[in-house]
Amino acid sequence: MFFQNTNRRDFLMTLGILGGAAVSSRLAGGEATQPSSERLAIEGGEPVRKSLLSARPYGPQFYDDREKQELIEVLESRQPFRWWHEKSKVLQFEKAYAAHLGVKYALGVTSGTTALVTAMAALEVGPGDEVILPAWTWYADYDAIVLAGGLPVFAEVDESFNIDPTDIESKITPQTKAIIVCHLQGTPADLEPIMDIAKKYGLRVLEDFAQCVGGKYKGRYVGTLGDIGINSFQLSKTITSGEGGAVVTNDVVLFERSLRFHDVGSLRSPYQEMLKGGIVAPYASCNFRMSEFTGAVLKAQLEKLETICSRLRQNARFVRENIADLPGIKLRKSPDIEGDIGYAVYIDLGNRQNRDRFLRALRAEGIAAVGPVGSVILPTDRRIEAKATVHREWPSFRTKRAGELRYGAECCPKTIDIINRFGGVIIDPNFTEDDLKDIVKAIRKVYLAMRQA
Repeated sequence: MFFQNTNRRDFLMTLGILGGAAVSSRLAGGEATQPSSERLAIEGGEPVRKSLLSARPYGPQFYDDREKQELIEVLESRQPFRWWHEKSKVLQFEKAYAAHLGVKYALGVTSGTTALVTAMAALEVGPGDEVILPAWTWYADYDAIVLAGGLPVFAEVDESFNIDPTDIESKITPQTKAIIVCHLQGTPADLEPIMDIAKKYGLRVLEDFAQCVGGKYKGRYVGTLGDIGINSFQLSKTITSGEGGAVVTNDVVLFERSLRFHDVGSLRSPYQEMLKGGIVAPYASCNFRMSEFTGAVLKAQLEKLETICSRLRQNARFVRENIADLPGIKLRKSPDIEGDIGYAVYIDLGNRQNRDRFLRALRAEGIAAVGPVGSVILPTDRRIEAKATVHREWPSFRTKRAGELRYGAECCPKTIDIINRFGGVIIDPNFTEDDLKDIVKAIRKVYLAMRQA
């Protein structure tokens, strides 16, 4: 491929943005200049691309006869309910997924949200319990705590967009029971210091790796280092069945509690035999069972997970390496860049005004560009700031401690600053070499023009 056989200096020369002298100066450590003839498209110049280049959901791009055959087998069996037969697609997927990640147990459920609710039940989070979570994540992390009757306590994120380990300890109280660690937009959180804090205070760690399926931290798959992990297979995730989720753990008690909670308190075969009748008494539960159709698609998609991640990593690395010499450039932090799945390349533009100008200019060049997406600065959401629940007597916010706890912008200024000043390009596993060169060319063109302005 182009970026395997061409050195970076030659590649930069082929971009045609800058003259040879400017490129040589940049590679030697000097600051490149933007030729006056290279007008930005947003200012009436020639765009890098005529049509907009944007990433698409990953998993469906890899659908083929394997998914089709798995689904046909379910249709022909006339047994779409997983418990009605021994050759369950869901069971096959669960076993393969656990083996792939390197955990003892994996449980398929209906969504990432129901996986979170199941994990809360497994951890026995309830009224009076506090759970620490990042201020920037998806609603489901917060809602699962509230629906369990617990109290969400927000911690800031750092420049990885994940929970800041240095802000966790100050949020711990005698009522703290667990920490939710989210691996957002393909980047692993810095788990080692978080696990040290959890061990010090006797806290449980729940990993939400919905946006980082296939990601690794120091050689191990994310989702497998904490007490329990959850993920989603919704359309925007690494592999997808449209909806669906999973709970993973090495703890047999957490697994059985999850198993019972997701299936109306029951323990069916083959788990009845595997767990020798079980060690957990039945308790009030839900129905979050995965269907055979979902399991069939995921069984086939799992075979493609490493291909998708490998292509993402390769494409993201190409972009990072070919903009690394830009003067003063600062990319999103990653605690494990090799384990990062390469979801996007984000640049720190200093403030929101500059970030938004940068994104508008990139789009004008024909490159889809966004700020951090897929999550929300939760404490600033109206319903969360108001502590709205399903019933006015809901226990989460009825205690004195809960009444004193304030949400809103005041509780996460660092998070707001970080999320507002980063912007960049989401990577697609099927971007071509020409696509990648266009991304690099557009970033260099806009970044240098803004720097010279």
